[in-house]
Amino acid sequence: MASPTAAGVPGTPAASAPRKSVTGTRRTVAALFLLPALVLLGALVVYPIGYSLVRSFYNADGSGFAGFDNYKAIFTDDGIRTALKNNVIWVVFAPTVSTALGLIFAVLTERIRWGTAFKLVVFMPMAISMLAAGIIFRLVYDQDPDKGVANAVWVGVHDTFARSSAFPNAHPGRESPLKPEQGGFLTTAAVHTGRTVALPLVGVAPDQMPDGAKSAVAAKPDPGKITGTTWQDFTRGKGVGRLGAPDPSELGYDGMRIEAVKDGKVVASTKAAADGTFTLPATADGARLRLPASNFKQPYNGVDWLGPSLVTPAIIGSYVWMWAGFAMVLIAAGLAGVPRELLEAARVDGATEWQVFRKVTVPLLAPVLAVVTVTLMINVLKVFDLVYIIAPGSSQDDANVLALELYRKGFSEGQPGIASAIAVFLLLLVIPVMWFNVRRLRREERR
Repeated sequence: MASPTAAGVPGTPAASAPRKSVTGTRRTVAALFLLPALVLLGALVVYPIGYSLVRSFYNADGSGFAGFDNYKAIFTDDGIRTALKNNVIWVVFAPTVSTALGLIFAVLTERIRWGTAFKLVVFMPMAISMLAAGIIFRLVYDQDPDKGVANAVWVGVHDTFARSSAFPNAHPGRESPLKPEQGGFLTTAAVHTGRTVALPLVGVAPDQMPDGAKSAVAAKPDPGKITGTTWQDFTRGKGVGRLGAPDPSELGYDGMRIEAVKDGKVVASTKAAADGTFTLPATADGARLRLPASNFKQPYNGVDWLGPSLVTPAIIGSYVWMWAGFAMVLIAAGLAGVPRELLEAARVDGATEWQVFRKVTVPLLAPVLAVVTVTLMINVLKVFDLVYIIAPGSSQDDANVLALELYRKGFSEGQPGIASAIAVFLLLLVIPVMWFNVRRLRREERR
């Protein structure tokens, strides 16, 4: 008797209805569920890409076919070439520095108790929008040390080792015995021992005078020496004070350097006391007195972070501040999966911590580092907000990137054809990097 489950017999599993999908729904039903997502994908992704591609072959007003002229402009227009060069700098340095800092933070905070709190602080900038970060760093990089944090720190460090002059705006007044000379001032006549010299100056605001300055006094003659006074020869109030002579309300130039120059050589030098008085030895007899330019050096005002030469590195620094935390979190997750037995075995074999890090930790983290670096490369190719907000108008051309140039061509200069060509060119730059990232992820899944 034939088996009831034999193949080809009606009612057997082999003759049953066609198999359904894993979810138990028909393909048409599944397609209907996917249709809204496909429509959105087409409207928000496929259509803009297609339209940009078509528009890139037309002229500015879209009335005529321009061929590849818009693409030629990418490599001939000075602004676009600068943007392309800056994009190369961004792609090379921003992901590399962010990934390196993320690796360092992840490794160093692995063994400390407050590592979680540190990671939270480093990751916190990720919660800030690019617009807000741009505004923050526009203030950080402000040229005025009283406003910009970067220059406040830089000026503080500089002034610790090289103090600025307290008299940057001082200059001779009326009937002064001084004349300008190489940024400083020189007496018109020679000086001799046993006589006093008056070196009056004006131009220093009362609140800018040195803290230790005292009321200026007239120097007393000394037979074997040259004495004198240098002071602020200005008294507030109309009709009061004597010109060319110290008054009780006038302050001495505390710390003013005075040099005795004879035949072009400095034969003696000194500094004025708090009351402005000074004394030179007999070797200065017959010399002329010089107030050197170092007395009138303008205060150090820091670095022009947003100037043409430093604006791109400065903006990259703000990007690293935001994204180093992202790299750190991903690398820390990969580090948690590293077999500790391998690290301990290397230490037992006598490897130093640096050797363990370089020859064991980094090679094991290579897949994670590659994914982080490639992800950041894709991100920096599209950077726009930070450059647009941080770079001032005077140096925006020097900080230009492709995304910003796309915006300027399309909306400021009325050249949508070139803007579309830049958009397509950016897409072509991103696709290989995305393909590399996806391929690596699939390879990791198969392992």
